[in-house]
Amino acid sequence: MGEVGTYLSTVEGGDRDALQRVYAVAREVVPEAEEGTSYAMTALLYRDKGLIATVRAKKFLSLYPYSGAVIASVLEALSDFETTSGSIHYSADHQLPDAIVRRIVEARRAEIDATAR
Repeated sequence: MGEVGTYLSTVEGGDRDALQRVYAVAREVVPEAEEGTSYAMTALLYRDKGLIATVRAKKFLSLYPYSGAVIASVLEALSDFETTSGSIHYSADHQLPDAIVRRIVEARRAEIDATAR
């Protein structure tokens, strides 16, 4: 079991299911992503950079695409969610739609690819 699997084993119920779903969508978009940590969070890594992390906080679940520019690029689709410059908050009862997660992961992958050239 990798870092993501180990982390998910510490979360129970609907929160775990919601976190697992985000990671599953991210893996569909970037199947070569590897489990690891970035900024002390369990994450999927792409080209050794943080691709996406999603964790349980005290009052909500947070998604971190490691890029304010990525969040800004999908902000119009996030009107029903609380956002900060670096994270998107959601819950097991109010999950991020798969299409939005895909857009976020695709945008982050493109950003990483652009900096690798």
